[in-house]
Amino acid sequence: MAYPFQLGFQDATSPIMEELLHFHDHTLMIVFLISSLVLYIISLMLTTKLTHTSTMDAQEVETIWTILPAIILILIALPSLRILYMMDEINNPSLTVKTMGHQWYWSYEYTDYEDLTFDSYMIPTSDLKPGELRLLEVDNRVVLPMEMTVRMLISSEDVLHSWAVPSLGLKTDAIPGRLNQTTLVSTRPGLYYGQCSEICGSNHSFMPIVLELVPLKHFEKWSASML
Repeated sequence: MAYPFQLGFQDATSPIMEELLHFHDHTLMIVFLISSLVLYIISLMLTTKLTHTSTMDAQEVETIWTILPAIILILIALPSLRILYMMDEINNPSLTVKTMGHQWYWSYEYTDYEDLTFDSYMIPTSDLKPGELRLLEVDNRVVLPMEMTVRMLISSEDVLHSWAVPSLGLKTDAIPGRLNQTTLVSTRPGLYYGQCSEICGSNHSFMPIVLELVPLKHFEKWSASML
């Protein structure tokens, strides 16, 4: 969950999000070093009139500043491709949940159960209880087992939506007529909030997502009570 004036990412809850955070730090350090070098060179050019004549027309310098950026791009691209393939990998999911976007609410269907489906609407501000979060709470949370691979099938029945939960590293478009899929694994229990991340109409800001990750035995009790 984000907090006021937060500058960085939310705490990672899934292995994928941890990899994304490491990649972000890795790339940010490269950008910082390049920016520092460029700033240092610019400051030297502005503060001194000395010119090194042997570097004004040198093949070695041109070779270095051509090869070095290519090496830097490779150092960025390789871990990026690795994470992209990890995000697309499906490892024998233990549970499948179908998510449908509507204007302006989400509906969920647990396809492994015969009749476990519900709609999830945002709770109006006037109905919030003390301690609940404005514009983020829903009347029906998505309860999922932790430490288990869950496959999310995501689509839409009207316009483009986007199902996004930042702390799990999830953001998948909900497209009418197309079924996208993503997987999630939570390493710890808790409540994880997200929102629709695709402008979908006048009430786009009022489509929150709340995932409640619980141990397997609590999930089994919840699913039995819902059937």
